[in-house]
Amino acid sequence: MIVFFGALVVILSVGGGFVMGGGNFRTLMHLSELVIIGGAACGAIIIMAPRKVLFGLIRQTFHVLKGAPYRRKSYDDLFKMLYELFLLGRRNGLIALEEHLNTPANSTIFQRYPSVLKNGNALEFLCGSLRPVIDGRVKPDQLRQLLETDLNRMEEEHHAPINVLTRAADAMPGFGIVAAVLGIVITMASIAGPIEQIGVKVAAALVGTFLGIFLGYGFMSPLAVNMEFNVLARLAFFRCISVAVVSFASGMAPGMAVEIARRGLSEELRPGAEELEDMLKPLNANAPRK
Repeated sequence: MIVFFGALVVILSVGGGFVMGGGNFRTLMHLSELVIIGGAACGAIIIMAPRKVLFGLIRQTFHVLKGAPYRRKSYDDLFKMLYELFLLGRRNGLIALEEHLNTPANSTIFQRYPSVLKNGNALEFLCGSLRPVIDGRVKPDQLRQLLETDLNRMEEEHHAPINVLTRAADAMPGFGIVAAVLGIVITMASIAGPIEQIGVKVAAALVGTFLGIFLGYGFMSPLAVNMEFNVLARLAFFRCISVAVVSFASGMAPGMAVEIARRGLSEELRPGAEELEDMLKPLNANAPRK
């Protein structure tokens, strides 16, 4: 919703200022210029990016339009779920977690937190992080390095579409110039025609330059920046899981492991220390014991 509002502000500001200055909005409506610029931009993106990155760009664009990926409720559910898992592992042994991690959809713990259960990537990362701990294959310091490798890979994959979009946005003024030059070529071919017709063709050529700059700096560059924030927000959720799992694997109590993960969050998403304690108390009382 915020993205649509921002786009509306940009359009109304530029279009309104043009009309207030005495311009006729219809003079900006040249489909041929938009076809040249839009087609060139799409072609350049296809040339720049492999298929996986192209699909990632489309997916991340939809993510931006949907808004923030994780809200306070998402983290509250995550903390409570992690605490239940850690508490079960501490009281009944790590092997008790295996049935929950092997079939999360049938787990009584995961079923209580559908926001996490429906998040396939986060769920896979969590289960993949805890399995080495259960198997005893890695030490805590090795686990940290293992998860950092996963996070670095995710970051690279998420930033590839942003880099493509940023480069395309930087090229838009150039595509606008291409459209303008083609418009001048058309104008020169009609130089012997009526002066009114020549004026219309020159205006159309200048609209090409305008559209290239306007779309590049007014939409595509801001969209790339928003994607960057969106990616950071998604990675923060995974880093929160990583910090909690590594802390638990290092021998910390379940509550302290969750507390350390809480401290790494931004203020708008982070529950207070007392709030977290109030959330976890009922879970502690109802947790199964040996």
